[in-house]
Amino acid sequence: MKGHEASLATVAEGVHAWVQPDGSWWVNNTGVIETGDGVILVDTCATEARTRSLLAAVDSLSRGRPVVVAINTHAHGDHTYGNSMLPKETVIIGHEDTRTAMCLDTLLEHCPPIWSPMPDWGRLTHRPPVLTIRDTLTLHHGGVRVEAHHPGYPAHTTGDLVVWLPDQRVLFTGDLLFNEVTPLALSGVLDGALRALDWIAHFDPARVVPGHGPVIDAADLPGVLDTHRRYYTLVRDAANRGHADGLPPLAVARRTPLGEFAGLPDAERIVLNLHRAYADRSGREIDIEQVWGDVIALNGGPMATHV
Repeated sequence: MKGHEASLATVAEGVHAWVQPDGSWWVNNTGVIETGDGVILVDTCATEARTRSLLAAVDSLSRGRPVVVAINTHAHGDHTYGNSMLPKETVIIGHEDTRTAMCLDTLLEHCPPIWSPMPDWGRLTHRPPVLTIRDTLTLHHGGVRVEAHHPGYPAHTTGDLVVWLPDQRVLFTGDLLFNEVTPLALSGVLDGALRALDWIAHFDPARVVPGHGPVIDAADLPGVLDTHRRYYTLVRDAANRGHADGLPPLAVARRTPLGEFAGLPDAERIVLNLHRAYADRSGREIDIEQVWGDVIALNGGPMATHV
């Protein structure tokens, strides 16, 4: 996917995915749902420039119909920082934990030098959801039914939402799924990320838009889910062995062969996921400064971005 421009992919009648290659750090996917009364977005983008490109494509597609609602699948900035560029009238929806996390986020103002090049956010400000949910919300707008569901437990984050269109059988998963990109569970719970895979499958979608990477057809979904299972199991098993041997996550990451996952973008996330597994086991909070120091040490320098 590298070297290709972002584009709108139609996944069902009136439903589109804004797919941004190559799906690595800060390069996410966004959903665009046309209704009779305007447009509903699923997430925004990380930077002003990327969000402007998204909104220009949406405006061309919708012939100027307004963005009336945006649903944030979780709190991470690649999916939410562009919120501040939406019209003032746009209603932003998210899980209550997503709003809390966004209100505490400081990366827009004080991003540590852990990526290269550093993201150029542009003139963005924090704009958290004004309507929050805990479990499930059904939105009826312009003849389209849109559902937002929380799995009921922490997974990628504590506030993950999927957006489900039952009539079109399209599922937007946020970062519960990464396709052709290394998965990440640092802000959630590793066992929850594993558990969410079966939950995703039960929707029986015809098309799936992951948080990062190419759109997934129904026939390919079992393979994508199995890939996640194998990866998270690799992390869990490595963490268990490392804990038994009295090793810290960085040492475990250095001795763990990634095998089939070695060539995926953002492979250095292995140490982030190991920190998550260790924290889940101990019940202690993650030391985020230690985490970033370890990932830079493993990577031999800041993590690569294509923003």
